[in-house]
Amino acid sequence: MNIPELFEYAFFRNALLGSLFASIACGMIGTYVVTKRLVFISGGITHASFGGLGIGFFFSLPPILSAMTFSVLSAFGIQWLSRRQGVREDSAIAVFWSLGMAIGIVLTFLTPGYAPNLSEYLFGNILTITQTDIVALALLSLILLLFFTLFYHAIVSVSFDTEFARTRRIPTQLIEYAMMLFIAVTIVLSIRLVGIVLLMSLITVPQMTANLFTVNYSKIILLSILFSFVGCVTGLLLSYYLNVPSGAFIIFVLIVMFFLAKAIKAIAKLDRA
Repeated sequence: MNIPELFEYAFFRNALLGSLFASIACGMIGTYVVTKRLVFISGGITHASFGGLGIGFFFSLPPILSAMTFSVLSAFGIQWLSRRQGVREDSAIAVFWSLGMAIGIVLTFLTPGYAPNLSEYLFGNILTITQTDIVALALLSLILLLFFTLFYHAIVSVSFDTEFARTRRIPTQLIEYAMMLFIAVTIVLSIRLVGIVLLMSLITVPQMTANLFTVNYSKIILLSILFSFVGCVTGLLLSYYLNVPSGAFIIFVLIVMFFLAKAIKAIAKLDRA
């Protein structure tokens, strides 16, 4: 089957739309995560979401909704423990990371009836994205665009130097908690693309690639969205023809793009020398 024929299938069109909106959301959130060095926190929230999935399966709730609730509470919990209770940030992350995984494993095992299919949540399958997922990602992207437009300078200030931003009377706590909320929501809504195991790469690798070409915050966001979408579409098409899992191959393509960009920069430096 050639590429034009693929567009006749609703699942493929859904995958493309899902990739576009997820790339927009992850591009903005990922730039904040990488700039503020919150990659480990994002990993903790990602794995903590498994606890929410377990709760959803056990109590017959929508898994994505319960995972989102658990992730948001975990994100706020990490902030609260590390800022208010004097717990080291890496220790606070480890607490919620382990708690989420433990709850998820136990409740999934205790779920009555047939064992739920965890593979699409753990490893992702972009072809399973539904119209509801697309609407949710589109709405999230719209909210993020509005939030970043209204608070762009405050977000940039908090990203690079929270203490300096505080001296400028920027509401740093509001920005930090709002961004933690958006990080958690973005992570959960993007789980279907690449899964819990690999999701951290989706909000870091495109930003690392973009940062090779520019240090301008807004340009990093735009390039991250572009690289993420190109990586998703390329990974989706290649995984279809090679008959391999789409989530893993999308991440593989994004990492290859990073090393290619790195090589191009190195060659350009040699030519200038």
